[in-house]
Amino acid sequence: MQCRPATPAPGAWQAQLAGAIRDPHELCRRLGLAPEWVPGAEAGHALFEVRVPEAYLARIRPGDPSDPLLRQVLPLGEEAEAAPGYVADPLEEADHSPRRGLIHKYAGRVLLIASPACAVNCRYCFRRHFPYEENAPSRAQWEETLSYLRDDASIHEAILSGGDPLAASDRQLSWLVERLEAIPHLRRLRIHTRLPVVIPDRIDDALLDWLGGTRLQKVMVLHINHAREIDEAVVEACRRLQAAGVTLLNQSVLLQGVNDDVASLAALSERLFEAGILPYYLHVLDPVAGAAHFDATDEAARALVAELRRHLPGFLMPTLVREVPGEASKTPL
Repeated sequence: MQCRPATPAPGAWQAQLAGAIRDPHELCRRLGLAPEWVPGAEAGHALFEVRVPEAYLARIRPGDPSDPLLRQVLPLGEEAEAAPGYVADPLEEADHSPRRGLIHKYAGRVLLIASPACAVNCRYCFRRHFPYEENAPSRAQWEETLSYLRDDASIHEAILSGGDPLAASDRQLSWLVERLEAIPHLRRLRIHTRLPVVIPDRIDDALLDWLGGTRLQKVMVLHINHAREIDEAVVEACRRLQAAGVTLLNQSVLLQGVNDDVASLAALSERLFEAGILPYYLHVLDPVAGAAHFDATDEAARALVAELRRHLPGFLMPTLVREVPGEASKTPL
């Protein structure tokens, strides 16, 4: 007899979300970082607050400020340094928002800001300055946004994003997806999320009920930058999603000090495939203010990917891309 994967306890993910570390002093103390890291953590936190769930914290090596998982969530003083070309809205999303909570940049698909919240605040986030207060629709405003989709038969795919869309309640997400699937020309539902990685218990029965029941083809794009982010709890969450008919893809960002070497990128692709996730995109850094210290040059990125091809089969190779404002799609490098 095949055993059904164990489901997280009801309310488990909400408790973990509420209990995430939000104090730079606590983060440094819990990870045994030397006192000299505290002032930079305070300075970065003042610009973009710390948020690290316990499930993710448990994968970080204590006492190691160069740990690739810690690098993604630890505020640094460098975030306050201005850098030429690094701006608050690097993708010019404000120019492509015809309705509240909606971004329409590419033909055939739209992005919906389904939640302003995140479970983890990644220091390189291209939306760290995003005006979420202006993009958090009420139910009535969502109806106006949905009317935009109904009136445009060229739109075939709805992308739930945020923040992190899975930070919204299952009641809210079920309500939204029911209305999306009632639009006849919509074919696919895509969800961009980091929650199954940082709080794997998010993939519970309540989520799988509405996600597994929709007529729309289901694609979930995870955001994983390093192989050590994928522990057994993440693998189990992925199994539950696959059993519900969800196609799993991954997009990562090339980050100095995190994954800017061939060994790290190769290990990531291999570990993704073990978990049933296909590598999709490897993004170069979006030039968002506060994240310049993560940047790698295009030349270095191309060289890394060229070397990576010597180590991996083609189906494990992510496509190296940059998002250029005004272009019709992601731009391969």
